Amino acid sequence: MKSDIEIAQAAKMQRITDIARDRLGIPDDAIEPYGHYKAKITLDYLESLKERPQGALILMTAISPTPAGEGKTTTSVGLVDGLCRIGKKAMVALREPSLGPVFGMKGGAAGGGHSQIVPMEDINLHFTGDFNAIGLANNLLAALIDNHIHHGNALGFDVRRIAWRRSVDMNDRALRKITVGMGGPPNGFPREDGFDIVVASEVMAILCLSTSLADLRERCGKIVVGYTRELKPILARDLRAHGPMAVLLKDAIKPNLVQTLENNPALIHGGPFANIAHGCNSVIATQSALRLADFVVTEAGFGADLGAEKFFDIKCRKSGLQPSAVVIVATVRALKYHGGVDVPALREENVAAVGKGIVNLERHVNNVRNHFGLPCVIALNHFEHDTAEEIALVKQKMAHHGVDVVVARHWAEGGRGAEDLARAVVKVIETTPGDFKMLYADEETLWNKMKTVACKIYGASDIVADTKVRAQIRQLQESGYGSYPVCVAKTQYSFSTDPLLRGAPSGHVVKIREVRLSAGAEFVVMICGDVMTMPGLPRSPSSEKIDIDADGKIVGLF
Repeated sequence: MKSDIEIAQAAKMQRITDIARDRLGIPDDAIEPYGHYKAKITLDYLESLKERPQGALILMTAISPTPAGEGKTTTSVGLVDGLCRIGKKAMVALREPSLGPVFGMKGGAAGGGHSQIVPMEDINLHFTGDFNAIGLANNLLAALIDNHIHHGNALGFDVRRIAWRRSVDMNDRALRKITVGMGGPPNGFPREDGFDIVVASEVMAILCLSTSLADLRERCGKIVVGYTRELKPILARDLRAHGPMAVLLKDAIKPNLVQTLENNPALIHGGPFANIAHGCNSVIATQSALRLADFVVTEAGFGADLGAEKFFDIKCRKSGLQPSAVVIVATVRALKYHGGVDVPALREENVAAVGKGIVNLERHVNNVRNHFGLPCVIALNHFEHDTAEEIALVKQKMAHHGVDVVVARHWAEGGRGAEDLARAVVKVIETTPGDFKMLYADEETLWNKMKTVACKIYGASDIVADTKVRAQIRQLQESGYGSYPVCVAKTQYSFSTDPLLRGAPSGHVVKIREVRLSAGAEFVVMICGDVMTMPGLPRSPSSEKIDIDADGKIVGLF
């Protein structure tokens, strides 16, 4: 059996200018090629599309992730290939992978098997340099803060209350807490600092929520970088940082065009994590895709309690996007895991465990349909050890909820294996109009917004925070940020903040550990449990398997 990278390397790619012109009608002068098989689309051209009617937006999400993997990105790609095979004009709009997971636990992140985005190696590595630009813009701002303090501190920074951290696109736990400015007066004033991974940077969130270069520049200027002793906020524009930051991001804001293995168009742009950020690709890419195709599949990170909730309550709230349907990815082995089976035994038939674990899927379905008002289809991503009895039970259980379960074989068969899923999704869009709604109103307090998410989506009984955190939330509320949505950072592995609680735990209490203001992105981050905004590498990172041979061929990348 070929590996994902071997399948990708054997792909017969078309030149990206041909994909743009022949599949999307984009003229050559609107394309900025990065080699033969990837390109950026100019903002001027994308601006010219705004009067076009929009296609149907399909959100791909999943049950709570497990160590076995569910294949959400793979299913996104397979669905688009399936839609194209049944005669629909479709494309996919996804996030860019972060190098941290690529070299850490996850490996590649451009799909898998015969449902991949190519060129796979480029996408998983440096791609078109977007993440590098975001990291540079983030760190330019950090350097300007310390430089300003070194040269007299005219803005009156309280060095105990600097709110801006540095970033790097790699899992490096040693950088979570550091001390900068050591070595005497020439090196500045010593203070505590730290790094976040680039996908948790507010600059990443800003790029993904901006609608134009001017909007991006304005948002960068609104970043709160620190406070005076009187608790007056100091903004990036006070340092005149937003102009040079926008300069560094002027190309990164343009969406990247690539293709699937079946030569269907794909926009890959932006990549905030869903467990520590808002987990969606860029607004520009999604809106552009909706004007270039009749059906657009986009993805929200991790389970629906994280990625989908943020897609609806942050991305759709800020952009006006109106999804038509949701696809929830599940696997038989993941259901067994949520039913209490450990990873080594997931290949063994266990109908009882499937029945027990299906509560996780049921809660996600309930959330999507009843809290956000959208119709959904369940894509049962097929694995070779799935049995007919296990699949039949999933279909039987979900039939009680009136939800179609479609077995999808796109990993092994490409778009052909996702044709049934494509037909089911089109049918739902055409016959079951949604009544899309947000989970909470803008005028709700920050505390009540967080409590609503925890109680309605996570099944919690309450939220708690210590006196210091409560005071921070109250201060943000009173300072005019109360209308912002909340962006919850928590473990992706459970509805609770305990990654070991499988299934659908209820009645737990969610503790808010830390609060961070993202004024440029216009949301408030609520950090819960032990989740880290700078992940670490595992004992045996994926990097140990990644290599390059004497001919320059990459091996081991997923």
